Amino acid sequence: MGCFECCIKCLGGVPYASLVATILCFSGVALFCGCGHVALTGTVTILESHFSKVTSDHAMLTDVIQLMQYVIYGIASFFFLYGIILLAEGFYTTSAVKELHSEFKTTICGRCISGMFVFLTYILGVAWLGVFGFSAVPVFLFYNMWSTCATMRSSTINDTESICVDVRQYGIIPWNATPGKACGSVLGDICNTSEFYLSYHLYIVACAGAGATVIALIHFLMILSANWAYLKDASQMHAYQDIKMKEERELQDITSRSKDCLNSYT
Repeated sequence: MGCFECCIKCLGGVPYASLVATILCFSGVALFCGCGHVALTGTVTILESHFSKVTSDHAMLTDVIQLMQYVIYGIASFFFLYGIILLAEGFYTTSAVKELHSEFKTTICGRCISGMFVFLTYILGVAWLGVFGFSAVPVFLFYNMWSTCATMRSSTINDTESICVDVRQYGIIPWNATPGKACGSVLGDICNTSEFYLSYHLYIVACAGAGATVIALIHFLMILSANWAYLKDASQMHAYQDIKMKEERELQDITSRSKDCLNSYT
């Protein structure tokens, strides 16, 4: 029975809301970073093979994609550490609330740290909303190409060479890039390549991962705000209890002195 009670006590101290948010955050960031990195590599391969065969035409785009891949490494590392820190902060605040009526006392530093995490998580949530919107852009571009290929397959027009996709109009490569567009059978061959199929679906998964990360950060924000409020209430409760105990001691001292005075007179 003692071991069972110990297990129940340990499980009661686990911040389940923070744990769920951490798992969701790790999953979303892993999907976004892993799938996004591979999809960017496939995109470069498609552009070099079919849309921009002159290296100088897409040199800037290649540099930007490489920079984005390095940024992905930094995002993965940062959120791995940040998720662990938020989970540890959840354990701390859960312990603080559980020990509300005991000798445990929250400090001003602890409350300031909790408030700082609320602000930082809010900023990261707004930033990830932008990332989520940005990650939808390649999904839109690949969907347009895929739908064009589907239209070409189901078309009754014999001259499919008039059906084209020009990626230059999206600003991905400059207007002087050659060939810059793909038409007819060439476009159909692009849609049938493994690079296109894999990159398209990986971009979808990466966009979903970014959305999951936004949800996780919103979840974290609600948890941190509630925990900060709990810590503030705990601090006020302890301050009230300290004042009450001090007043009771003073009242006892006054009572004892009054009794001593009465005894001296008698």
